[in-house]
Amino acid sequence: MSNKIPNAREMVPMSQKIAFGLGMLANQMFPAALGIFMVVLVENLGMPSWMWGVLFFVPRIVDAFFDPIMGFISDNTKSVWGRRRQYVFIGSIIMGISFVIMWQLYREDSVMYNFTFFLIWSLLFHIGLSIFSVPFVAMGYEMSDDFHERTSIMAISQWIGQWAWVIAPWFWVVMYDPSWFPNADTATRTLAVWVGISCMVLAMIPAIFIKSKSTKNDDTLAPLTFKTIGGSMKEILLSFKEAFVNKPFRKLCIATFLIFNAFNTVAGFTFFIVVYYLFNGNTSDAGIWPTLFGCGGALATTFVVIPIVAWMSKRMEKKKVFLISQGISVFGYILLWFLFVPGKPYMFLFALPFFSFGIGSLFTLMMSMTADVCDMDELSSGKRREGVFGAIYWWMVKFGFAIAGLLTGVIMSVVAFKAGAPTQPEGAVTGLRLFFSGVPILGTLIAMWVMRNYDLTEEKAREIKRELDARKAQL
Repeated sequence: MSNKIPNAREMVPMSQKIAFGLGMLANQMFPAALGIFMVVLVENLGMPSWMWGVLFFVPRIVDAFFDPIMGFISDNTKSVWGRRRQYVFIGSIIMGISFVIMWQLYREDSVMYNFTFFLIWSLLFHIGLSIFSVPFVAMGYEMSDDFHERTSIMAISQWIGQWAWVIAPWFWVVMYDPSWFPNADTATRTLAVWVGISCMVLAMIPAIFIKSKSTKNDDTLAPLTFKTIGGSMKEILLSFKEAFVNKPFRKLCIATFLIFNAFNTVAGFTFFIVVYYLFNGNTSDAGIWPTLFGCGGALATTFVVIPIVAWMSKRMEKKKVFLISQGISVFGYILLWFLFVPGKPYMFLFALPFFSFGIGSLFTLMMSMTADVCDMDELSSGKRREGVFGAIYWWMVKFGFAIAGLLTGVIMSVVAFKAGAPTQPEGAVTGLRLFFSGVPILGTLIAMWVMRNYDLTEEKAREIKRELDARKAQL
């Protein structure tokens, strides 16, 4: 295993890595806050679980199908600002404004009115998210062509981004503490303003500070006009097909789909399990314990998981690091079944460092590995398609996220759990607990099986880079 150190040309300045990381903080804070605030829809505004599932599902489906189009547009944009920066800037504005507006919900309005209002503005928010996130992720893939430097970039960005998951759980404390706000929906309306504006500013930073080359005179890019939109759509579908035929990339997509979305299917249950299983449905008694679950897991990811994964990836193949990390997370999910103990809520804290290895290592490794795949694709296609590959990868994530949101509502209905009810039907909370541990364990084990023969090794990646360098030297 090579421990080759990138030369000065390959090293990315720390300021550029931090700028990318601040964009990642915005990219993760929006969904982190969204996951916290969504509880208000059923707990305080009276929406039935099927509405909750639809509000998770529909906007993310629209977002997922818009991503490949945005990837193609970004890859082929001719501009003095390059291919990415202008979209990152515009997308950040759309996200920030629509996020603030969509949470201006009042219990005095009807449930159907609030449902419709939220759905419309949520659709606009997710379109803005696509305009921002697809070029943003592609910027990260382009920042270095060195095998290990890519992992360093993603590790730093994920370390900064993880603070979203440390901060967001404390919103629960603010939302349900009457000394702060009279009720949670009032708190959400105010917090949404702070989150929306601050994240909009953070999301703009990569567009302003990360360097890019002009593509204004690049004749290799496909034209982007209404006249050629038919051909562009064919190119999008062809690029999608070509990318997914790439075997290593397909494995990355499937494994991420299984792990991330198995986790998200049950993540919404955390609040309800802590409140209804550990504290018998009393949100006041639950206090900060729901917050400590999310915050503790994020802190473990930030200070334990990401540094360990970054260290390991310099000493062994990325695939091996992935398999070890996910195995640890399975052990963590098993521990959580036994360490949710009524009367002893502190017990679950011991499981969090193990549980956090799953999601904590996922994107640090997978985004680095996707950048390696982009080189592999260039060697065979002659094209740089970070936008398309990033869009397809995140399409899998977002499509699965939409399915996960729908399944969350379905599972709650299947176990007959009723959010906001003072008491729950017999077996409802136990049912949630079974799904909470069982679904991620199953998804992770299948993902590990899929990745068992991933073969884009460091040696192969470096050989691809040498061939690309030789090809460019001949031009």
